Amino acid sequence: MDQSEKLGSKEKSFTLFIMDKQSEELVSVVLPEGVLEYFKVKKVNKLEEEIGIYLEEQNIIPSEYKGQKLVSKGFYEEIKVQDFPIRGKAVYLYIKRRRWVNETTGAIVYRNWELVAKGTRMTREFASFLKVISRYQAGKL
Repeated sequence: MDQSEKLGSKEKSFTLFIMDKQSEELVSVVLPEGVLEYFKVKKVNKLEEEIGIYLEEQNIIPSEYKGQKLVSKGFYEEIKVQDFPIRGKAVYLYIKRRRWVNETTGAIVYRNWELVAKGTRMTREFASFLKVISRYQAGKL
């Protein structure tokens, strides 16, 4: 565990890097059900007043592009979404959505979260999560 003290402040920051399945399962308890099907937890940052959970979209080709030659080309700019508080601390999800290049057409493509929502039996929490990240269309990322 990495522990560092912020300059000019008594606030301490603890960063837990998620490296094993048990740690990821523990964090999954606080995430909307279904999130870990598409995202990998990269780290959890616990500050005095806030918890940050960093999620990165996995390199799983979206179903609407199956059969096409796609190559991952990194991520869109990270977005910050506020989640439910835990033990009096604000919780923020820092989400990095993946983008792919269609090698045949040269087009940049990304997962259509509205299609995911339609094709999934999901909890209200996961539906709310998808609704929030769907607001960030590719042109606005």
